[in-house]
Amino acid sequence: MQIKMKYYGIVLLSLLWIEAVSQVPATPLKDVPGFRARLETLSDKVSTIESDFIQEKNLSVLANTIVSRGHFWYKKENNIRWEYLSPYKYLIIITNNQIYIKEDKSQKQYDIQSNTMFREMNKFISGCIQGDILKNEQEYRVGYFEDDKSYFVILVPHDVNMRKMLNEVQIWFDKRDLTVSGINMVEAGGDYTKIEFTAKKLNTDIPIEKFDFK
Repeated sequence: MQIKMKYYGIVLLSLLWIEAVSQVPATPLKDVPGFRARLETLSDKVSTIESDFIQEKNLSVLANTIVSRGHFWYKKENNIRWEYLSPYKYLIIITNNQIYIKEDKSQKQYDIQSNTMFREMNKFISGCIQGDILKNEQEYRVGYFEDDKSYFVILVPHDVNMRKMLNEVQIWFDKRDLTVSGINMVEAGGDYTKIEFTAKKLNTDIPIEKFDFK
């Protein structure tokens, strides 16, 4: 139980490397202001996101990569549901400044505002989803790249203590609609967690009850 909690805590705090790692775009993005302006416009227009996801966790202490699959929902403002379906079930809901975690018969609830770690985690997740994290240049050094299909952004934390845990964050944006197609968190020791989003649906009707914790 504690191992799983620690594992998912790392995912959230760092919260998305498959074979695409060797194909990281190396061409610098020329029109960074234009990209950021279009991303902000899109973010304003998107009220909900629904997607499947594949998560890969690579740990140096393990011989094999840990692969998980599930479904993701997001609804403005700041309602998030991560539902892991395989290889085992695990549920995370963020809503109303609360984080709910359910594993098997165990259920826990945490107040975001009273916990610095959860507060930063929530800001990180929301920032990645909406693209707001790119505005936070006081906390991250940001590099912009592109290829034919994606915009690729690398964020390196300025804070030395932060870099002891998280070396860099890599975010892929689909050029077709500027939605996030993948996020990779590279830890200081070289371990990484990547989440690839597939079958994305934008602005569908997601009832607020989807974020109830029962």
